[in-house]
Amino acid sequence: MIGILPPGLCGVVLRDDTHPHRAAYGRRIAQICRARRIALVVAGDGRLASGLGAGLHLRGGAYPDRCRIPARWLRTASAHNMADVIRARRAGVALIFISPVFATNSHPGAPVLGPLGYLALARHAGPAKPCALGGITGKTIRRLGKFCLGAGAIDAFLGSKSTSKM
Repeated sequence: MIGILPPGLCGVVLRDDTHPHRAAYGRRIAQICRARRIALVVAGDGRLASGLGAGLHLRGGAYPDRCRIPARWLRTASAHNMADVIRARRAGVALIFISPVFATNSHPGAPVLGPLGYLALARHAGPAKPCALGGITGKTIRRLGKFCLGAGAIDAFLGSKSTSKM
């Protein structure tokens, strides 16, 4: 999938925990990211992040297994509620992926925050940058306004139909 990502992409979050050869998969993704000069963060695995020279993505804003990384490393986090946002801020992350904002194919039927729920969490994200995740398309992102400083997407890059409610 990474080979088809558009130019100008800022980063990749490696989340595929169940990949049977995650370390080798991670090395290949890291190689592509370095060649394209885009950031890579590894979700939930500080050891793998360190081995790849990547940053760390904190699920729910929490460090995995008491893992600590140098302050200079890029840290991102996911947040689904206010407790996650607070944990992420305390961890000093650069950006917080607030999700799911809209209905998404990756979590069918999951409750969504909607624009107002996103805004309620995004207002408390600073100094981290609030980013939207879940059902993100060109149309849905415009509904989030000035508090959306970035976005994460999967289906938007693959060209599949979004399940977002417009």
